[in-house]
Amino acid sequence: MHYGLNITNCAFAQTNNNWGWLIGNWGGIGIGKPGEGKGTFSFGHQLNNNIIVRKSHSEYPSRDSKKMTVYDDLLVVYLDENKNLSKAIYFDNEGHVINYSITYPEKKITFLSETKPNQPIFRLIYSLLENNEVNTAFEISMDGKNFNTYIERKIKKI
Repeated sequence: MHYGLNITNCAFAQTNNNWGWLIGNWGGIGIGKPGEGKGTFSFGHQLNNNIIVRKSHSEYPSRDSKKMTVYDDLLVVYLDENKNLSKAIYFDNEGHVINYSITYPEKKITFLSETKPNQPIFRLIYSLLENNEVNTAFEISMDGKNFNTYIERKIKKI
């Protein structure tokens, strides 16, 4: 017996139109609180097109008395109970785990973390630009309304 989703009959196929421009390998240089760094990431379909996985790797060179920082993470986008790509879970090499909801404003994919008492709220935004470029912004808020940019970078498909 097969318990998987049939990609041709589920909302994944429809929502996938929101992801076509972001699927692939990307690289770029960004600035933010950790300093200027470079990074790569990839978005790809996995598990017979039932999820989308992002793998990310960033490096921030040594500065002042700090040694080089290497940062790796994994983000899994999955179908909710209504078979919409509206949920994600994030893991990184620092031990963070973040649950996100996803929305699709025009030419953007926005991840917003769950609200927890006395915890920051995180927002990750991918914005489609011209010439195969995407702007990524990772923002933090304590009230869910006033977000401050932690890291931002323009990236190109590679």
